[in-house]
Amino acid sequence: MFSEPKKKQSMLPSLSKPNTISENTSLTGDFCSESDLRIDGKLEGTVKTTGKVVIGKSGFIKGTVDCAQADFEGKFSGNLMVSGLLTLKSSSHVSGEIVIGKLAVEPGASIDATCKMKGSLKAISNEQPKIAKEKAV
Repeated sequence: MFSEPKKKQSMLPSLSKPNTISENTSLTGDFCSESDLRIDGKLEGTVKTTGKVVIGKSGFIKGTVDCAQADFEGKFSGNLMVSGLLTLKSSSHVSGEIVIGKLAVEPGASIDATCKMKGSLKAISNEQPKIAKEKAV
């Protein structure tokens, strides 16, 4: 009668738990999620997530990845789009086309890719800056 009302437990899984593809596991196809993804095995296909993609030392992705952040220690080959920070550890090997917001590379990382930084190009204007003319008194 005087106790707190019981809270209903959600039947939905927590989005904070990362998805994991373990070592010695291969996956072919499309992967779409709102949470993080860690690859220690092999994934061939398309990955789209609003979270972070982590490739462990034994991990390999071949295909297209579109994510918010990425942290690579393993191998990647294909098209990579990272809206935020891409971190390449010293053991990483990346090839293909990369479009990123920010880049951090440790010495020893291998990159054989074309790389474009989002927001790095600014519009060029032909207009001359207006200088205020002062009247002599």
